[in-house]
Parts: sequence; C-alpha cells; structure tokens
Amino acid sequence: MKYCSNCGETVVQRIPKGDTKERWICDSCDTVHYQNPKVVVGCVPEKDGKILLCKRAIEPRSGYWTVPAGFMEIGETIAEGAARETLEEACAEVTIGHLFASVDVPQAGQLHLFFTASLESGFSAGEESLDVALFSKDEIPWDDIAFRSGKYALKKYLEDAGQNNGVHIHEVVFNRGKE
Repeated sequence: MKYCSNCGETVVQRIPKGDTKERWICDSCDTVHYQNPKVVVGCVPEKDGKILLCKRAIEPRSGYWTVPAGFMEIGETIAEGAARETLEEACAEVTIGHLFASVDVPQAGQLHLFFTASLESGFSAGEESLDVALFSKDEIPWDDIAFRSGKYALKKYLEDAGQNNGVHIHEVVFNRGKE
C-alpha cells in the first residue's frame, strides 16, 4: 500500500497506539488501514453420487480441476457466495447444504470455507472454466486437483459420505503456486 484510500496522501507502516501489529497509517488524516484475510467460499455439488468439478481457465493453476469456489463478495452470505461461484464457474444452480470444511491459509491471507451442495440443474463451462464434468469418487483426478484446500474438502466430503459430521478444520502450509 502506498497511498491512503481516504485522502490520497502517502501512508507509512508502524504500530498504532494500543495495537500490537504494524499497520498502514496515514499521518495526514490519521486513518489506520487494516488488512484482513480474504474469505474463499465454495461447495462440493453432488448429483446421483457424482461430484461436479471445474477445470480452471484462469491462473493460478489453469488447466487443473477444482470444486467451484472463489472470493466472497460484500453483501452476500457465505452460502450465497458458494452458490454464486458455482453459477459463475459451472453455469449450474445448487442447493447449498451444510458447512463441512474450513481451511486456514495464513500465508496467503485467506480462509477457505466449503459447503455440501445438491446439483439442481444442468451445467456447462463458465468463463473461468475450460471444462466442467461429473466424477464418481473413483474417477476424481486427484493428481490434477488445483489446490490443496480443494483436495482436503473433497477427501473430507467423501469421508463424511455427505452426512453432517461437523466442520473439519485444517491449516494449510502455503506453497507458492499451489494455494
């Protein structure tokens, strides 16, 4: 960060009074600019025992498979975000079930949340996808899954057999180019 989004002046990095972390601060208008983790929301859509996966058309990890997921938008719930991402990436409508996986990616400043979902419509590749397909659990291309958080979600989903067995929490160690 170089400039204050409030007044446009140059910002400096220091620990504000009463805080314990360095923050970007504008000495001109005294605004403290907090930088907080971004939330990624997604789901594992299922229909007739098969899971819907999307082959990424964008970086990072273009050409690899993933569950539909992406950054949450202001003004939506986490479930609405997961459904929106599925519509954008797979042109598919889903009914969101329960939250079942949480993955911390602290080095990337992200939190990934995954829901169960029922696929309610047909599907096709959206602008961010090269391909979209249904996979039985034996057909999932495990070596070609884009992100470890998505692989973790898929494994926990299959272990749970779609049941509500609580939220599985996993901290991912960031690996450049993989998360």
